[in-house]
Amino acid sequence: MSDETDAPPLRLNGTANAGRRAMALRISIPFLVIALLILIWYIYVKLSGVPPYILPGPAAVANALVTDWGTLAPALWVTTKITFLSLILALVGGVGFAIFLVQSRWIELAFYPLAVILQVTPVVAISPLILIYAPSTQVALLICAFLVAFFPILSNMVQGLKSVDHNLINLFELYGASRWQTLFFLKLPAAQPYFMTGLRIGGGLALIAAVVAEFAAGSAGAGSGLAFRLLEAQYRLNIPRLFAALLLLSLLGVAIFAVTSFISWLALHRWHESSLKREN
Repeated sequence: MSDETDAPPLRLNGTANAGRRAMALRISIPFLVIALLILIWYIYVKLSGVPPYILPGPAAVANALVTDWGTLAPALWVTTKITFLSLILALVGGVGFAIFLVQSRWIELAFYPLAVILQVTPVVAISPLILIYAPSTQVALLICAFLVAFFPILSNMVQGLKSVDHNLINLFELYGASRWQTLFFLKLPAAQPYFMTGLRIGGGLALIAAVVAEFAAGSAGAGSGLAFRLLEAQYRLNIPRLFAALLLLSLLGVAIFAVTSFISWLALHRWHESSLKREN
């Protein structure tokens, strides 16, 4: 009898240990791969004798990151600020415009092509016009990043709002729910997985657009972002600083992806199939 009562806790402990091992592997394997790549980079630079103004080693890049931190940190903050502000604006605008579009088939036919035109037009092509009409360079960069991040959120949100089970919509109508009650209590919750996908895509695109827009704008000075520091390092052949700026951009992109993925997990892990673990 005692063996039977002890068996379930043992199985639970085994499942918990297996879960911890799986989590440890998911964290450690990417770091091991990155460490291996850095080691290969270091060995190649040492054995080939390539000059640092062509390909600096990991130590030179780390040294540039420390010594030039006073220059790179303000630029990182500018790029981060533009990226997150544009993403927030894209979230508000994308969700709001998606709700507006799904209210009527005629509204969608009339206004959705405008969003498509903005999406397929390269931001580099329209950035000169935005620079002319925007009150400042920072506002122009914000608008460019917003335009790029806006469409994925809009497209995914529209698809999510239109993918609600028709039987559930009929049930809401049967019980006399208004259009707004159906929207808030049925369509918006059902569209969460699509919205979270758009959020992850929009976060990465907002960063890319902020950098590309700064390249196109040619902004310079103390209020410039990492894109200007990249160009500055290139013109001065300060390749270690260039690699350090690239590293900061990569880390910022990874941080944005991690934050948006965590938000998606918080919203979906209790009920949606994409975030639930299989039981068998």
